[in-house]
Amino acid sequence: MPDYSRIAVLDIGKTNAKVVVLDSQTGTEIAAAKTANTVVRSGIYPHYDIDGLWAFALDALKSFATAPGFDAISITTHGASAALIGADGKLAMPVLDYEHEYLQEIREAYSALRPPFEETYSPRQSMGLNVGAQLHYQKTAFPREFAKVATIVTYPQYWAARLTGVTANELTSLGCHTDLWNPKAGEYSSLVDTLGVRDLMAPIHSAFEALGPVLPEIARSIEIAADIPVYCGIHDSNASLLPHLVARQAPFAVVSTGTWVVNFGVGGDLTHLDPKRDALANVDAYGRAVPSSRFMGGREFEILSTEIGSVPPEDVAAALGPVVAGNLMLLPNVATGSGPFPGRQGRWQNADRASPAERYAAMCLYLALMTEACLGLIGARGPVIVEGPFALNETYLKVLAALTARDVIALPGSTGTSQGAALLTGIRPTPGPERHFTPAAIAGLKDYRHTWHAAME
Repeated sequence: MPDYSRIAVLDIGKTNAKVVVLDSQTGTEIAAAKTANTVVRSGIYPHYDIDGLWAFALDALKSFATAPGFDAISITTHGASAALIGADGKLAMPVLDYEHEYLQEIREAYSALRPPFEETYSPRQSMGLNVGAQLHYQKTAFPREFAKVATIVTYPQYWAARLTGVTANELTSLGCHTDLWNPKAGEYSSLVDTLGVRDLMAPIHSAFEALGPVLPEIARSIEIAADIPVYCGIHDSNASLLPHLVARQAPFAVVSTGTWVVNFGVGGDLTHLDPKRDALANVDAYGRAVPSSRFMGGREFEILSTEIGSVPPEDVAAALGPVVAGNLMLLPNVATGSGPFPGRQGRWQNADRASPAERYAAMCLYLALMTEACLGLIGARGPVIVEGPFALNETYLKVLAALTARDVIALPGSTGTSQGAALLTGIRPTPGPERHFTPAAIAGLKDYRHTWHAAME
């Protein structure tokens, strides 16, 4: 097994992109650079600023090449994206923003083409959250441009191809609600033939595989050794899951928080998943189907916290009791189009005279109730591990433990996605600190939960 001291990770989330360097012994971030992941509105459709992201990545890698230095590069990105590459190795079409909504006739035509849920365990999603829908849209609306496509790669592997010249696809990105993968059979779904793209799909490689060294011209430009390997890469939510698959015995649940809150029921089964409520199967780094559910909780937190403003944590904790007693609540959904309660428009209840602290506490209750609902949809069992930004929200964590009546383990300071991507290189850092929240009664919470659910009916 390679002996790496430091791993550089290119980590592209839907909201932000970063390059971090992690110590292989401790898993600690020892260097980081960050930029916004912007959407370009010009051109044939909204798309990611690939040139800007590439320039940012190269600048960050160059700045970290000497101090602190790194021995390998790994990659993780958000899902629901694919890159269409021409015969010249460049993008044949822009990388489509998955939040772009298509014309009704295109949506209806795609719905008639896609395989049944029982084949893909991928529910029909809004916008471009099914990569199959993106390919159908691109091929149907822009046939001249699509005719120039020579290779289709999943999004983490696009960046690996930019660095190494080797094109690949990988299971975690193929298996995250794309409609393109059959997780039980472990092969492409019938959709790739329906769309006529099987011959365009790049070869499948393991997330743990080093695709090759950095291309010589790139190595020279960022002043690194020519033999630094680049690993295939992984879908970000599955990157967050990977450290727990390595370290823990099933059953357990992982709540991975970022723009999306993605919930994994490790050790569960696929029998009772409800595609109408955003329950699905993801495919982990080892190729195994994992019952999953999600809602856009990070986006909702961003929207709400901007509206409410900054509130000291102690004020939020003090406001929790009065909020529960007064049934001050937020109902789904703040971000529409996904989650366990589809088709509902978010609204406040009993909040006319609420203080910022009370609204903030109600927001924490809302996020915990949404998480509990998601965990129930996937039959999650065992302790609940929360990683990412929500692992720092003590009110959310206490409420989640009380609602689920299960231990909640928070990993504060964990980068989640970057940590998991670094594990692809074979390193096994010492686990970081954990905070444990045992279920403790919160007066009135049971009735509050009942009222919250009843208010949606």
